[in-house]
Amino acid sequence: MKEVILDTETTGISLKEGHRIVEIGCIELDDLIPTKNKFHCYLNPERKVSEQAFKVHGYSDEFLSKQKKFSDVCEEFLDFIRDKRLVIHNAEFDLSHLNNELKLYGKDKIDNEIIDTLVLARDKFPGSQVSLDALCKRFRIDNSRRVTHTALIDCDLLSKVYINLIDQKEPTLNFKNQDEKINDKSNNKVAYYKKIIKPTADELKKHNQYLKNDLKKNYY
Repeated sequence: MKEVILDTETTGISLKEGHRIVEIGCIELDDLIPTKNKFHCYLNPERKVSEQAFKVHGYSDEFLSKQKKFSDVCEEFLDFIRDKRLVIHNAEFDLSHLNNELKLYGKDKIDNEIIDTLVLARDKFPGSQVSLDALCKRFRIDNSRRVTHTALIDCDLLSKVYINLIDQKEPTLNFKNQDEKINDKSNNKVAYYKKIIKPTADELKKHNQYLKNDLKKNYY
């Protein structure tokens, strides 16, 4: 199944206060490998951005007033995510806002399979910080571009975090003369790299001798 890394930015947190989505970003994964398929749009929320939200993403009311409305991109967005698993950090927040937008235009709620990386991270690292920035730091992912929260940058970072959370290798570029890195140009995907080094017979012999010596040292 193909997956979509998804993120949104909003005018504020609370739906009860009428907050709306101002940006949607999506990156498609195929077998955990980012493809060239992306969906991105800024949206006119038809209301003012809260001061706190502006500090987070930096999108002004003037800028957003010139963008399309959700109704203008709704079908394109639904087509993009159709039949794909959605990978979201703190899925409850993004889905509640997306479903609110869909409800306003008479559309059904999103019923895709959902993976919440916040839940994955809490299960994997109980008691630890599990924000996107904290996970980037843990997995040594460069998040220096994340000066403000923008949907596509956050999607790119989350795709790397997700791969690490499920203990997979990150994709590597196909540099010339490097063995076992395969670039599949036919479908614009980059293969994963996993090198396995087998010990020689001599190395196995020396290792067994080391274990015998270590056993005598510790128990006799």
